[in-house]
Amino acid sequence: MAKQHVATTINGDAVEFLCETHQTLLDVLRDELGLTGTKEGCGTGDCGACSVTIDGRLVCSCLVLGVEAAGKSIQTIEGMAAGTQLHPLQRKFLEHAALQCGICTPGILIAARSLLERNPDPTEEEIRLWLAGNLCRCTGYNKIVDAVLDAAREMRGE
Repeated sequence: MAKQHVATTINGDAVEFLCETHQTLLDVLRDELGLTGTKEGCGTGDCGACSVTIDGRLVCSCLVLGVEAAGKSIQTIEGMAAGTQLHPLQRKFLEHAALQCGICTPGILIAARSLLERNPDPTEEEIRLWLAGNLCRCTGYNKIVDAVLDAAREMRGE
């Protein structure tokens, strides 16, 4: 089967790649483009480890085909920091020790950023509900929620 040519935008950069029609966006990001920050947890869309945004919509990249990325704008964890300056969420995750093994962290950070873009002043309940699709087996979630609340306050200028 012939590979398909795909032109898209990833983290603000124009990108072109070839992929099989059955390849997931997750596999394309990791295997074809070397963007290994996005992690594979379950491969079935149940854990959120592979979360990215496509045209501003939070999705599990293991459930999207690479060819579906054509003409879209994709944001991955690699595009979250501005050079060496961490995004407030990334800093707050470090300050609050809201990560351990790191498998879930990129997906949770992408999901949290997506939430804060929509709702800059979420309640604890709203954060827990929004992040319900992101599973973490290490932290127990409290530190994650605290980090998101703290980042939201900073991003609002409080």
